[in-house]
Amino acid sequence: MSNMHLSEQEQIRRNSLAELRKIGIDPYPAAEFKTNIFAQKILDEYDPALNNFQEVTLAGRIMSRRIMGNASFAEIMDSSGRIQVYVRRDDICPGEDKTMYNTVFKHLLDIGDIIGVKGRVFKTQMGETTVHVDEFTVLCKSIRPLPVVKEKDGIFFDAVTDPEMKYRQRYVDLIVNPGVRDVFRKRTQIIQSMRELFNSKGYLEVETPILQPIPGGATARPFKTHHNALDIPLYLRIANELYLKRLIVGGFEGVYEFAKDFRNEGMDRTHNPEFTVMEIYIAYKDYEWMMSFTEEIIQKAALDLHGKTDIVFGDKTISLKTPFKRITMLDSIKENTGIDISGMTEEELVIVCNKLGVAHDKTMGKGKLIDAIFGEKCEHSLIQPTFIIDYPTETSPLTKKHRSKPGVTERFELFINSKEIANAYSELNDPIDQMDRFQDQLKLSEKGDDEAMFIDLDFVRALEYGMPPTSGMGMGIDRLAMLLTNQASIQDVLLFPQMKPEKKAPSADSDEKYTEKGIPQEWIEPLKKLGFTTVEKLKEVEKHTKLHQDLCGFNKKNKLGLQNPTQDDVKAWLI
Repeated sequence: MSNMHLSEQEQIRRNSLAELRKIGIDPYPAAEFKTNIFAQKILDEYDPALNNFQEVTLAGRIMSRRIMGNASFAEIMDSSGRIQVYVRRDDICPGEDKTMYNTVFKHLLDIGDIIGVKGRVFKTQMGETTVHVDEFTVLCKSIRPLPVVKEKDGIFFDAVTDPEMKYRQRYVDLIVNPGVRDVFRKRTQIIQSMRELFNSKGYLEVETPILQPIPGGATARPFKTHHNALDIPLYLRIANELYLKRLIVGGFEGVYEFAKDFRNEGMDRTHNPEFTVMEIYIAYKDYEWMMSFTEEIIQKAALDLHGKTDIVFGDKTISLKTPFKRITMLDSIKENTGIDISGMTEEELVIVCNKLGVAHDKTMGKGKLIDAIFGEKCEHSLIQPTFIIDYPTETSPLTKKHRSKPGVTERFELFINSKEIANAYSELNDPIDQMDRFQDQLKLSEKGDDEAMFIDLDFVRALEYGMPPTSGMGMGIDRLAMLLTNQASIQDVLLFPQMKPEKKAPSADSDEKYTEKGIPQEWIEPLKKLGFTTVEKLKEVEKHTKLHQDLCGFNKKNKLGLQNPTQDDVKAWLI
C-alpha cells in the first residue's frame, strides 16, 4: 500500500513501527510470553489485607492511556476483561537509559497495541485494583487504529453498530464490544449444556458427511458442486438425518451430531445459508418421549446459562419452565382463524387460502397449503414455548403415520417467540412406506416444487435391513442462541455470517488524465488523497483558494518537500 493512501493515524503508527525497529525492539516477537494470571481473576480475588498477587504476569491489548510525566496509567484487556496498569519511569528503567519509558511507552505505543507486563497488584487511592508494572514487553504493534468506544462504570457508549463493520470485520467488533464476546461464550455454553445431557445418557457423538451424493433429510434447495476426481455432482448437506438413522440401523442406541448444514435459500434476520443444527436419534422412543426430552434440553440450557427459566427477549418475558403447551396443527389453525380445515381436499384448501389472503401457487400440494395457512395465521401467536404436533403426511416424508389419526404424522415442531426451534418425528422405519413417500416427493418435484426431497435408494436399502422404532429431533442452535442471549438477528450469534460482496471504492483515474489537465505528476497523489480520485471531482470545487490551502497544508503535514503551486496554478487545474 502506498503511504500516500494511508490515513494520518496509520502513517503515524507505521512511523512508530519503524522507530521501534531502529532502537532494537522487535514489534512482532516470536518467543512465548508466559502469563500466570488473567485480569478478571485479579479483579475478583485481590485482597489488600492479604497482599496477594505480588508476582503477576499478564498480557493484553492497550485500550486506554493517561500519560502523566514520569508515571502513567493505562488499561489493558485480555480475554477475561480489562485491568488498569501503573507504569513508572524509574521502575521499568532502573538504570540511566530511560528509553523504554520516555520513548517507547510514551511515544511509540498506541491504543490497540498488545503488551506483556510483569508486576505486583495494589489499590490506588481511588480504590481501583491496579498492576504496578516492573517490566513490560512489546508483543504486537497495531498499525490500524481501533474505533473509539467510550466506557464509564462498565457501560460502553458509541459501540460499533455499523453492520458492515460488525459482521464483516468481526475481529474489530469483538475487540471493542465486550458484550459481543459474552454472546459467543454463552453460545458455547449452550452447546456444552446439551452435550453434558446427551453424554450422561450414554448417547454417542458422531460425524457424518458434509459432501453428499444425494441431499436428503429435509425439503430444501441444496448447494451443488462437482467432484473432479470422481467426475460426479455432489451437494452440501441440507440435513444429516439419513446418515444418523443409518447408524441406528447399524446398532447404536443413541447418536447425535452438531452439524453445519447448508441451504441455498433466502437470507433474513433468522436465516443464514450456512447454519448449525443439532440432530439426535434414539432407538425405541417415539415423538411423545422426544417432546419431554426436548423440554428437558431447553430448560437445562436456560438454567445452566441464566440460573432461571424465565428469560427476557426484547420486550417479552418467556418462561422455559416445563411442561410446554401442546396443540395439533389443525387445532392451532382453527384457534387462530375459526376455520376447521380437517378433511378438506386440495381444492377446498385453495379456497380457504384465497379467503384468508394466504399466498399460494399451483406447485403446492395439500400439505404445503396447510403449512402456508399455519405459517401465515398461527406462527406469530406462538410466543411461549409451544409444541405444534401432528403434521400433514405430505409435508413429512420421513415420519410415521399417526397411530390413530388419518392424514397426519407423528411429528412436532417446537415454537418459541414465533420461531421454529426444533423439529422431531416418530421416525418412519417401514421401507415400503418410505419408498412410496419418496415417490410422492418425486411427483411434487415434477410438479415444479424445487424443495421436494430426493429419493435416497441406499437409505431405503438400510431400512430394509431393519431399523428399530426410533425418534429423532433436530434443533437449530443459531435460533436457540438468539433466544437465550436476547439477540434479534441471526447475524449476531454467528461469528462470521454470510455477507454480500464488499463494496469496492470507485477506481481512480489514471495519472495520464491528470497530466492532460496540466497537473504536475508530484501533485496527483496528494489530490487523490484529498478525495479527488477522478478529474471529474475537480469540477466540484467551488473555491480554488480553498483547494490551494488544503494542498499546501497537506504538503507541510506529510513533509513531502514539494514546491507549493500558486493559486493561479490550482485555478487552471479546475478548468
